[in-house]
Amino acid sequence: MNPAVLTAAHRSLAFGTKVKVTNSHNGRTVVVRINDRGPFIRGRVLDLSRAAAQNIGMVSSGTAKVCYQVIS
Repeated sequence: MNPAVLTAAHRSLAFGTKVKVTNSHNGRTVVVRINDRGPFIRGRVLDLSRAAAQNIGMVSSGTAKVCYQVIS
């Protein structure tokens, strides 16, 4: 996973799927492409690249409650 590209990991979504991710705390959104498998930590659904995390303001916290929607 390239930290400079807007990508994410998900356990079951097909590679190449585009997902709109919204930070529930601040309402900021980003569209990412699924290109990896994971995360494998209980309670986590997506693993965002650093660039995607910066776009929605969650780099400093490391984790955030998000909503996501498959868009294609």
